[in-house]
Amino acid sequence: MARTGSPLAPGRGTVKIRGTVTPPGDKSITHRALIIGGMLRAPLSLGHPLTSADARSSARVLRQLGVRVGPLRGGHRVEVQGAPWHVPEGTLNCGNSGTTARLMLGALAGCPFAARLTGDRSLRRRPMRRVTVPLTSMGATIREERGDGLPLTIQGGALSPLQYDSPVASAQVKSALMLAALGGRVAVTITEPARSRDHTERMLRFFGVDIDAQGTVVQLDGASFQPAEVPPQSIDIPGDPSSAAFLVAVALLAESGELHIEGVGVNPTRTGFLRVLERMGATIQRENERESAGEPVADLLVRPGALTGTRVDASEIPSSIDEVPILAVLAARAAGETRFCSVAELRVKESDRLNILAANLRTLGIEAAVEGDDLVVVGSDHRPRGRIETGGDHRIAMAFAVLGTVPGAAVALSETASVGVSYPRFFADLERIRGE
Repeated sequence: MARTGSPLAPGRGTVKIRGTVTPPGDKSITHRALIIGGMLRAPLSLGHPLTSADARSSARVLRQLGVRVGPLRGGHRVEVQGAPWHVPEGTLNCGNSGTTARLMLGALAGCPFAARLTGDRSLRRRPMRRVTVPLTSMGATIREERGDGLPLTIQGGALSPLQYDSPVASAQVKSALMLAALGGRVAVTITEPARSRDHTERMLRFFGVDIDAQGTVVQLDGASFQPAEVPPQSIDIPGDPSSAAFLVAVALLAESGELHIEGVGVNPTRTGFLRVLERMGATIQRENERESAGEPVADLLVRPGALTGTRVDASEIPSSIDEVPILAVLAARAAGETRFCSVAELRVKESDRLNILAANLRTLGIEAAVEGDDLVVVGSDHRPRGRIETGGDHRIAMAFAVLGTVPGAAVALSETASVGVSYPRFFADLERIRGE
């Protein structure tokens, strides 16, 4: 079904959605659980972790530093046994994972040794100074090899307190500085221009760290963190809302039926896409609401429905940045125009998502344009047909695969291997939930 260069998920005459599906474990939370678990001394057991390539990058890097991390296999718990970190043997390869690179830079800032980090071609082009500049202000030494990006070497050690006004709303920047404060046992205050996702704050609070988070300001005193005093813990990772977004979209574009999506994380800092879709006319019910390790979780019930274009303001982007590709695809099937405001951050993701989205939509005969830092999409009932260049980006590949499910579509992807970064079984789930 997923062969490169052939029509992927061709649209059927009548598409019905059906069944129950559980999205993979949350990528952001899995990274944080592995890294913070590696800083503890008691064992940490993780249920339903993401087992994709990105999560394996974090596990691999931690093992090089002396942390015992069990194998990441679907359907199995993962055991993490922290230990004092030591000088790694060789370069720490973060693969395609920007979260691994940026959070590990923070966690390494307080370690009294040097570590060299690199990644694949895509990761090496992504900016790192947004993290390394404030870490340098705290006292870490950073040696770049080719400008703003990997590879680079960080020499950690004694750190100083920091008050930092971040120029971007970035959970990775915020988390890196909080992890540096923990490792260096110093205080940090971070102010963002808008509130970014708060998984790190929630997890650290769950492990007993005293954090004051008010609006866009977070304060943490690393001296309050006593890793040896945290008892053994067992937590379950919620389903990733960013992965669930593709399933929601498939259900909305179907012509009949309904889809149950189980165990989805519904942290308000991650579910901006649900608020946007509800404004566009989607009906998405939350059921069985509960909490897991400080994170809100719910089951989602989604039925097909007509959508109307909308304006997604800059203030909404931090809570929906990873879902803009699938929202743009849905906008292509909505009545009227949809404008995504101030989405320049899309240019420095796994690909230049901003321009790739617009170009691919136009390839399929859909009116789309980049206007400054905005993305504008005009919806239609045009049958999308053409070959999509994914740029090796998992979210681009999955978004256009979803568009390929509408009746009469013939969408071919340049590659499909990239989906292994976040949702390895995506195409199998896609086929299973679709009927005629």
